[in-house]
Amino acid sequence: MSSDRINQANGRLRAAKVGVTIQQIGNRLYLKATLPPKPSSTKLRPYQQRIALGIHANPAGISLAEKEARKVGALLDCGEFSWTPYLSPLTPSSSPFTAADWCQKFEVEFRHSVAEITWETEYEAVFKQLPPDQPLTSELLRTAIARTEANSRSRRRYCTSLGKLAKFAGLECDFKPLQGNYSAKQVDPRDLPTDGAIAKYWHTFKNPHWRWVYGMIATYGLRSHEVFYLDSQDFEKGKSDMIAVLRGKTGPRLVWPFYPEWIDQFELRRKLLPAVTGQKHSDYTNRVSSYFYEHTELPFTALDLRHCWAVRTLEFGLDVSLAAKQMGHSVKVHHETYHHWISGDVHQRAYKILLANPARPQPPKILA
Repeated sequence: MSSDRINQANGRLRAAKVGVTIQQIGNRLYLKATLPPKPSSTKLRPYQQRIALGIHANPAGISLAEKEARKVGALLDCGEFSWTPYLSPLTPSSSPFTAADWCQKFEVEFRHSVAEITWETEYEAVFKQLPPDQPLTSELLRTAIARTEANSRSRRRYCTSLGKLAKFAGLECDFKPLQGNYSAKQVDPRDLPTDGAIAKYWHTFKNPHWRWVYGMIATYGLRSHEVFYLDSQDFEKGKSDMIAVLRGKTGPRLVWPFYPEWIDQFELRRKLLPAVTGQKHSDYTNRVSSYFYEHTELPFTALDLRHCWAVRTLEFGLDVSLAAKQMGHSVKVHHETYHHWISGDVHQRAYKILLANPARPQPPKILA
């Protein structure tokens, strides 16, 4: 295996006291060492950097990389290292270095480790904005980032995704200063529908299949595409109120209803999925959004129903960590995305529920 050969080569370099190591990123080899700043850098002192060798991680390539590491180490020792041989412009014929090739290698390396919808929205959609035939450089990535709106969610997504691509390709660049100050907390709070309005608009769905979708999202706080990936056999038989999401943006999880009374009111145990097909999660999400918008009088969205579920769990007294887990995200995301939308009235109702609990702690008696 290439990793074993690289470890052996690095062992020989350490034994010879060469201050350079070989790294594999994707299928390419790099040298890593404390190097002088590049000519375009604003830094003044040497720091840890990578040198892209442009050679494959095979036995022959590793042998060449070891020789190059010794050469670089010798030049560093005598103070004669120069970046010039490693910064020569790449030609279009150097296809492994184009943006398209690096994106393809990144996909092979990482796509299996993220959810399908995450890959589509956070990576694929961003990578498509890069000119495919041009060499991948930090300047090219910065240009793509600059085309997005400052302090926006898109800007933050581009900085994150292209930053990971740059690191994978061995480019020395930091896009964090470009991210801006976007956060979910700065999004204007939505005018979420009341639970009474949600129940009322269930009747406006003429199609029973889409009425069932609406009821499931409202009762279980599901993402739109997750309705099509449920294990609900026990639920349909009345053996359990819990449903299992089999797949989706954040993988499988278990979810409970808030309100459980809506199961019967919305006739949810009679599963009626619309005859919708799709290859991606986004296909299902788009179909739900389109139907809700075009075929009903609904003044709110499917996503609003999910937000309402999150707020409702507080009124029920569900621990925030459990609510976050059932929604399929972290406690941090739960706080930042949802809890800043919770009104004072909701907090007041939750407070009254807690006070009414006979098992709540009582204040100590004041002794005379």
